Amino acid sequence: MRTPGAGTGARSRDAFCALAVLHLAAIALDQHLVQLATKPLLMPALAAWAAARGAPRTLLAALMCGCAGDVLLEIGGTVPFLLGMAGFAAGHICYLRLFAALRGGGRPAFGPQHAVYAVVWAVMVALLWPGLDAGLRVPVAAYSLLLTAMAAAAYGLGPVTALGGAFFLLSDTLIATGLADWPELPGHGFWIMATYLAAQSLLAAGAPRAVAGDPAYRGAAPITPS
Repeated sequence: MRTPGAGTGARSRDAFCALAVLHLAAIALDQHLVQLATKPLLMPALAAWAAARGAPRTLLAALMCGCAGDVLLEIGGTVPFLLGMAGFAAGHICYLRLFAALRGGGRPAFGPQHAVYAVVWAVMVALLWPGLDAGLRVPVAAYSLLLTAMAAAAYGLGPVTALGGAFFLLSDTLIATGLADWPELPGHGFWIMATYLAAQSLLAAGAPRAVAGDPAYRGAAPITPS
């Protein structure tokens, strides 16, 4: 038996997948207008899928903050970039609040993964710092600390969510290496968006799984892709 909203969820999922494939193909084929047209639609489509499954409002807010960041980063220039980074930072705060709620409001026990993520953050900031513009150094360091905290917090909520947090960290690290004028991978922009889309979709799928059976999550039982 299909759950209420399953049809809407399937359509939203299919719309997101189609947009993601189209957007990544546009990057690979250097079709800039298609990139611009599809990028603002990606996170709303993913949020629609999450909403159809009964996602908490904090998850939907995180995705829509990502949408704001996506749009602002396309404008170009330092101020829009900083505003876009602020949008993503707000999304990470939403994710941290969501993860805390899924843990029952308690703080996660400090584990080896937190130490590993802390070392990764410190090493990356130290390596990137000399190559960053002076006006970006502190904002990038502060943002990356928040991002790393989100990724570490996601680790304790199951493998899907943990992988989502790790992909988000990887995607933004690729952006940061570009800011610091490091050598770029072939298809650098493609890999940034591919890992970003993987991150957001895994977080959107994984967080509800972590709370399956919790009556506070109205879509928790059963949780299916559609």
